[in-house]
Amino acid sequence: MIEQIKEVLITEAQGILDLAAKVDASFEKMVECVFACKGRLVIAGIGKSGLVGRKIVATLISTGTHAIFLHPVEAMHGDLGLVGGDDVFLALSNSGETEELNVLLPSIRRMGCPIVAMTGNPKSTLARQADIVVDVGVRKEACPLGLAPTTSTTTLLAAGDALAVALIHKRQFKQSDFRRFHPGGALGQRLASRVGDLMLTQGLPRVSSGAPLSEVLTLMDESSLGAVLVTGEDGRLVGILTDGDVRHLVASGKLSAEVVDSVMTVNPRCVGPESPVYDALNTMEEYQITVLPVVDASGVLTGMLHLHDILGKGAFKFNGLP
Repeated sequence: MIEQIKEVLITEAQGILDLAAKVDASFEKMVECVFACKGRLVIAGIGKSGLVGRKIVATLISTGTHAIFLHPVEAMHGDLGLVGGDDVFLALSNSGETEELNVLLPSIRRMGCPIVAMTGNPKSTLARQADIVVDVGVRKEACPLGLAPTTSTTTLLAAGDALAVALIHKRQFKQSDFRRFHPGGALGQRLASRVGDLMLTQGLPRVSSGAPLSEVLTLMDESSLGAVLVTGEDGRLVGILTDGDVRHLVASGKLSAEVVDSVMTVNPRCVGPESPVYDALNTMEEYQITVLPVVDASGVLTGMLHLHDILGKGAFKFNGLP
């Protein structure tokens, strides 16, 4: 079973790699067409393609592109009135022969909408009626019967993500813009917060320079925060010792120091209380660390930020309240 699971993942990953190799001027034309659109991007599809289309719409509208999903059957019963001449129509169909979708195209054409097709069949009926055709075809589905849309839907979804990200770059969409569209979500709260809103200030695991290593290890065990901060007489941060450091010292047989200064990381990476939490998280991810000391402009220790505080786990949440 494990081998079967791996084969599915490899097949779908290969589908995306194949798509990357096929990206050409048609994809660029699609991006430019949507970027220049004065109305909305109207995305339509049936079945699994329709489900993927809804997700693409959700990604687009959260990143600054006005988009809606139009169900082809509902369109034939009045919802076509949602489409205007300033819109761009994006049709999703792996086969390109979806009757319920293709029957809409003459009406869309009469409205003056540019038609873009994402299809696995560049020679299909859909492709022939489109102004721009993006080939998202795959060599094989991950489904052993070759029937259930698997690789094809994964690849279509990836193409939609690529469109959204390309438009983010074109629009120079910023973190502040993202926050405006995500005021209530956990991610929006994270981006909107400052380090000072989330950091731990009480009961910090801190010791003075020159503290016995045995004392430091005891404090680290009691605090369960994965690190002990070392400060000088003036309160400025001078070093940090993490549980990862301790493991490395044990493994190397070098855990014989008497004071913390000889084994701590000097001048560790830190962050200011006014820094965006987004930047702190990026630093953690870049350097594979889970704790950041928080210091003021003079380097005086004011708090500690843990990855769990950012993720909303443990005693501290996104709103900064216990």
